[in-house]
Amino acid sequence: MIDPVLLTVPRVSTFDGTRHMTNASGFFFQRENRLYLATSRHVMIDEASNHRPSRIEIELHSDPENLAEAVAFSVPLYRNGQRLWRQGTDTAGDIDVAMIEIEKSALPEKFLYRAFGPEHLCDPEDHVEIGSSVLVVGFPLGFHDSLHHMPVVRQAVVASSFGFRFQGMGYFLTDGRTHRGISGAPVVMRVPGPEGDDKDLPWKLLGVHSARLDVGTRDMELDEALGLNCAWYADILLTLTET
Repeated sequence: MIDPVLLTVPRVSTFDGTRHMTNASGFFFQRENRLYLATSRHVMIDEASNHRPSRIEIELHSDPENLAEAVAFSVPLYRNGQRLWRQGTDTAGDIDVAMIEIEKSALPEKFLYRAFGPEHLCDPEDHVEIGSSVLVVGFPLGFHDSLHHMPVVRQAVVASSFGFRFQGMGYFLTDGRTHRGISGAPVVMRVPGPEGDDKDLPWKLLGVHSARLDVGTRDMELDEALGLNCAWYADILLTLTET
């Protein structure tokens, strides 16, 4: 009775060799039988903090009959000095989304997962009402169902006009409580009614959660944090998976 959206999101850990660095979130995206992991670009590299991992590990369910069984699957980020992940840019600069292809032949034989595909993308021109309820699926502060290796969800609402680039950037805003470790999580909305009942994965993928948004002029003692977050439009995934 597990909602399939939970199987789209593995826990991501970054490493420099054997040294553990950070925890994050990510999700599977499949296109034309090729499997990718999507996450935030700053999980792969963050020049400002000199965060430069050499590989990531994702936690995979290795036995469909026993969700307590999991393995750590290592994915190198570089080969011969060249990065293996893809990252997006637009007229406003870098987009905080990255994707790396997963070599399917190296995966566990009974690997249990679900993956979003182009059919799940919510086009920025689709009508999504302001204040619509969405979920952010991931690992806030690394917290999760550690027995069954499952993410948790945080509830949020769409906080800026969906389809418009907020302040000219390729993202929209969500209003919800988030934490470190949830970077790279999918922002999703359930497909309602009979249409959703007929789908194996009845969710629309709206965006990729990036980071909390704050105001530089906020008085750190008098003013609370805004509680707003950046979610990059998910249609960038089509650009990053073009062959």
